[in-house]
Amino acid sequence: MPRITYTCQLEWSQLIAPRTLHLGFKRLDEAVMPFVPGQFITLHLNSPDKTKILHRSYSIANAPGKKEIEIACSYVEGGVASEFLFNLKPGMQFEASGPYGLFVLKKEEMPKRYIFVATGTGVSPYRSMLDELKTRMTEQAALEAVVVLGVRNPQELLFREELIKAMTHLPNFKFHACYSQEMGEKPLHFETKGRVQAVFPALNLNPRSDVVYLCGNPNMIDESFELLTQQGFDKKNVRREKYVFSH
Repeated sequence: MPRITYTCQLEWSQLIAPRTLHLGFKRLDEAVMPFVPGQFITLHLNSPDKTKILHRSYSIANAPGKKEIEIACSYVEGGVASEFLFNLKPGMQFEASGPYGLFVLKKEEMPKRYIFVATGTGVSPYRSMLDELKTRMTEQAALEAVVVLGVRNPQELLFREELIKAMTHLPNFKFHACYSQEMGEKPLHFETKGRVQAVFPALNLNPRSDVVYLCGNPNMIDESFELLTQQGFDKKNVRREKYVFSH
């Protein structure tokens, strides 16, 4: 299938953590991009010397059905894409293609529980999945979902209010924030000191009834997958999406 490239225009951007930008843009042709929650788009950017086109991919961070597409970008010193996006102003344009990817909620599977583990902006595809999860949890009253998000400190916790809201309104939805460096002075019930693996024992992981998604830092994914395989999980019930930071 040929790659379809389109022109996008930035609508807005806002800093949602000290080094993380949340951006919304539309295709210039005003088309609604059909995608499945969990998929990503690829930006086509000029190299610093303008001699070639570089490709950088970002998970879509909003639910389908709107003309606007959202992504989250963490700043990488000297990174071509982050330098470009952090300096992008509303009305400015760029080329992109997609959607791509298989890191999605499969229609045919019926687990008893979804467990979504992420570091940093790796929570973006899970935010995109929230509406679909709400639908599935309404249709299947016993279905449970858990989001485990690892960041360095509370200031870096992305989409905090939306995840807390989901936990408040969906009785079978749980959220764990894991801080690898420092906690707030008065930690809340969903906050834990340590990396994401720190909450694994309390989850009572079960390879016969759980489907686990891992997204973000490659080291986190490899370490988590090793722990999960020791408990009987395999590639059939663990989905992985590694974020590799490119310059």
